Amino acid sequence: MRIAIYPGTFDPITFGHMDIITRATELFDHIIVAPAIDNNKNPLFSVQERIEMIQTEVAKFGDKVSVEKFDGLLVNFAREKNSRILIRGLRAISDFEYEFQMFGMNSKLDPEIQTIFLPASETNHFIASKFVKEVAKLQGSISKFVPPNVAHKLSLKLNGDVK
Repeated sequence: MRIAIYPGTFDPITFGHMDIITRATELFDHIIVAPAIDNNKNPLFSVQERIEMIQTEVAKFGDKVSVEKFDGLLVNFAREKNSRILIRGLRAISDFEYEFQMFGMNSKLDPEIQTIFLPASETNHFIASKFVKEVAKLQGSISKFVPPNVAHKLSLKLNGDVK
């Protein structure tokens, strides 16, 4: 069984993330979406809130996709899950530079683990969680960027109501 891990912050999960997950399910037997517990990004949502949002959105994939938090080195988590494949989504050149550096570090830590870069689709390449949060904070519509459940939770978290 080819198990791939899609790590990230997912703060919150967006249509861009869902696009990568959907495409990855066509390539691998099982995908583990892995929100990081502590990644120095100071997430707005707790890891449990992020897990719940992700689980709601990936439920349509059944047993093909699971959600598990991780802490520490990603390569250690991959070994624990018997995975040799990491999936990384790319939106822009700046993403590639960062992700390529992470690929290099992970390769040195465990040369058996491979990183697969999936470019964002043309309809989602501009979506970034940080921009979604900023639009929501300013009470703009985020319905084109995140699923309705996520939009609702984000509005409640930032504004205490739904716009």
